[in-house]
Amino acid sequence: MKRLKQLKQWTKGYGFIFLGAVVVLFSLQYFRTLTPLFIQHIIDYIFGDEASALPPFIRRIVAADTAPRALLLVALFSVFFTLFRVVLFFLHRVLTSNFAETVARNLRNKLYNKLQNLSFTYHSHAETGDLIQRTTTDVETYRVFIGDQVIEVLRLIFLISFAVWQMSMMMPLLTLISIAVAPIIFISAFVYFLYVKRVFKRVEEAEGSMTTALQENVTGIRVVKAFANETFEMKKFDERSTTYRDEEFNLIKLMALFWSATDALIFVQYCLTASFGIYFTIQGMMGPGQFIAFLAYVGMIVWPIRQLGRIIGDFGKTTVALDRIDEIMHQVDEHEQDTHYAPTIKGRIDFENVTFQFDDDEQPMLKDVSFSAQPGETVAIVGKTGSGKSTLINLMVRLLENQRGRILYDGIDILTINKKALRKQVGIILQEPFLYSKTVYDNIGIMDNEAPQDSVFKAASIARIHEDIQNFEAGYDTIVGERGVTLSGGQKQRVAIARMLLDDKPVLIFDDSLSAVDTETDIQIRRALSSYWKNTTVFIITHRIITAKAADKIIVLDEGKIVERGDHETLVKQGKLYAELWDIQSQVAQSFEESEVSDDADTL
Repeated sequence: MKRLKQLKQWTKGYGFIFLGAVVVLFSLQYFRTLTPLFIQHIIDYIFGDEASALPPFIRRIVAADTAPRALLLVALFSVFFTLFRVVLFFLHRVLTSNFAETVARNLRNKLYNKLQNLSFTYHSHAETGDLIQRTTTDVETYRVFIGDQVIEVLRLIFLISFAVWQMSMMMPLLTLISIAVAPIIFISAFVYFLYVKRVFKRVEEAEGSMTTALQENVTGIRVVKAFANETFEMKKFDERSTTYRDEEFNLIKLMALFWSATDALIFVQYCLTASFGIYFTIQGMMGPGQFIAFLAYVGMIVWPIRQLGRIIGDFGKTTVALDRIDEIMHQVDEHEQDTHYAPTIKGRIDFENVTFQFDDDEQPMLKDVSFSAQPGETVAIVGKTGSGKSTLINLMVRLLENQRGRILYDGIDILTINKKALRKQVGIILQEPFLYSKTVYDNIGIMDNEAPQDSVFKAASIARIHEDIQNFEAGYDTIVGERGVTLSGGQKQRVAIARMLLDDKPVLIFDDSLSAVDTETDIQIRRALSSYWKNTTVFIITHRIITAKAADKIIVLDEGKIVERGDHETLVKQGKLYAELWDIQSQVAQSFEESEVSDDADTL
């Protein structure tokens, strides 16, 4: 019952279509079981002296004074009867397909929407290839089952019931003999289901692992080629592909064993029915037409029961797919307990003794962090790798939830602000920007599809990417390729900056998103920002001290703690971590310049 409820849960709201398909299917199977009776009518009634087994309303239609006339009427009615069944079958397929495709579309959309609303933490641990498989292959498995196999179960029930009923009307004893092996086939199918379900799960997991390897390789193909790592990647994919092949082969062997065993049982059933049928016919206990009809009805019974084994096996596969889908659907939506409060943010931000620790870490990533930022102020956050800079930024947009202490926007606790409303007012430009495989113009305008062209050009100019775009052969109509593969790292970052600047926001966060641009461009972008975005609170996460130098306030993080704060001159005079980083970067820059001068002199 649990599995049936699981199977049914996504079909709510579409029962009327399914009911219509079932009604048509019921009629279709009843009329199918009448076909052998036409043969019995011809052999036993027209050419013999036995009673006809056809329903009275059909006997009246094909009744005639002479045998030739009766044969002609039977032939004509059979043609009409067949055409009528074709129309019913077409109607049945239309209703069934409409039902299955509509339910599958609804499930895909719900699953996709669920993925959109799952937390940043969930997506950080999930495998992209596996999620793709769940939203495609697993949904397709469910669609096929409810569109074909569920209907097939009902078809078998109707067909077997009508066939047994028609047989019992002619000869009850031979009917019992004709279904003797049916319970054995059914029990075998049930045992097959219990075992094959576990095999299906291993196959699904192996396919998911293989899909993930493929997705990662295709996405990172430039890295693979840059390190000449093709051989290693091919070997890794071959291993996962081989595992998938072996699991699939185990499934095929199991299926082959089941089909061959049930085929043998069906052969035994035919032999029993034929042997006893011949004996009863010779003894005069039944007519030749009835014997032929019985053989036809046996096929309507034993072959569908054999098919039941496949359906049960597919049911096992479907339950595995539904379990994988439910794993996503039962995840807690990050907006499930969110508030509806959506205040207008002006730009004041306060951190009060904020501490955060990841579930899989033994030590907090941030420890008792406190600072303030005023509207229009630029705050630079610097520190070594792993000091907690990105974690701090993720807390500011509620990609991670604050655990201890408070984060305030204009004096309002961040936990009381609706997440979507907060993120619409706080712009964040990531170090690794994601660009869609569209034109440059579309990628910039994605923040506001109705933005006028002048606004797009202005945002690109502030981000110092406008001139680069104009130099492209197709200008703003240039297709950037998947993930922006046709652009340089600096160009991708500047397009991402332009995209964010298209919408006026009170708070902007640059998460090391100027790292791939040269120092001169970096300075130009920040000057343009200070000119056009005077009232915007800007946070700059950076490893580059020259970028942090011009900030109104600099916060230095080390091992999750604020160890220094102040402006550039103050921090340099203190001679601590910030001064150390400044000295290192200054020396590297000076050495590089001296090296260039020496190379130029040697050249001369």
